[in-house]
Amino acid sequence: MIELREDSLHISFPEVHPDASMSVEFQRTLRIPDDGKTYPLPAGLGAFPCQHIDDHVQTVPTNWLKRGGIMLPMYQSEAMWINFSGSYISDRETCYPFAMKIAAGKINAVTGKQYKNKLKKAPQDYVVVPEQPWLDGYCVERGLIRQFVAMPLGDGYSAEEQITGEGEHGGLQIIVYPMKREVFEQRFPKIQHQELRDESMLLHSPMQNVYSCDATPDMGLAPGGRMKQEIYDDPFDFSDWDQANASRCFVHLANSLVWRQITGEDAPTVPPTSKEYANSDLPWFDYYGEATAVEGSKILNNLKSVATLGKQAGKNPLPENQSVTVDDIQLIRSRLSEDEVRDSQF
Repeated sequence: MIELREDSLHISFPEVHPDASMSVEFQRTLRIPDDGKTYPLPAGLGAFPCQHIDDHVQTVPTNWLKRGGIMLPMYQSEAMWINFSGSYISDRETCYPFAMKIAAGKINAVTGKQYKNKLKKAPQDYVVVPEQPWLDGYCVERGLIRQFVAMPLGDGYSAEEQITGEGEHGGLQIIVYPMKREVFEQRFPKIQHQELRDESMLLHSPMQNVYSCDATPDMGLAPGGRMKQEIYDDPFDFSDWDQANASRCFVHLANSLVWRQITGEDAPTVPPTSKEYANSDLPWFDYYGEATAVEGSKILNNLKSVATLGKQAGKNPLPENQSVTVDDIQLIRSRLSEDEVRDSQF
């Protein structure tokens, strides 16, 4: 079951396990410069507002109604990242695990291959939650992504158009599979002693709660600037995933002007430029995790970035694309308590 609550997708499988629940949030963020440099993680600037497609049957495009799901507004060349979070189960000291596939324009964001419902292990075409805390873009190399950047379908910038030659779908597609109940209860038995670990020992990202478009209805996600980020290997057995149970959601990306036409509401304010971000002394982040990362997709690595395609066409699709100097980088440590010291490297 998928519910939209306060601009977050809440996904649960009560038929599998009472604790099988997680949430997905789409975060506004700085569009990092598309200049060939590799940048750390910028801060989240708040969640995109989300609304049900079915609440606007008179004003949304017909093909959106057929697909269902939700919609959110994006300005042209605006960036996003996707945040994943689970519900902490105190008597098992964990969150319920899920395997999650993310596609943009029905192009898998991890492998670059066309979307299919079923999970695939080799190469791994999904992320594991809560091991994977977020996803900022297309996995192009081990430890490197290209940021998700919204561009109108039809201009040739999106990953979908570069790979298939057509801009048919746009948006984001998400499918989630829970871990099998019997596997979960065996892997994470209830803790018998009284002194349970506090929930604060799980990852709490400081990226949360930090402080001229045409009217094309459909937006796609194009590969933008290079960012340091690892997509982690599945730490579980492939057979642990309950592929008989799944929930899917189509996330439509509405141009900011189209959003107003559909909902009667304004999209959020235009996000800051990289220069404004740097001048405001907002932090950058480096995530420390001990898991092994997947190699990255050769298909996605061969895509051309928005800036590259624009330059070849004699256009400037990314205004305010100046390089910036990164000074304040804060380390995010995975699954460590406030006082715990991570193992040193010699």
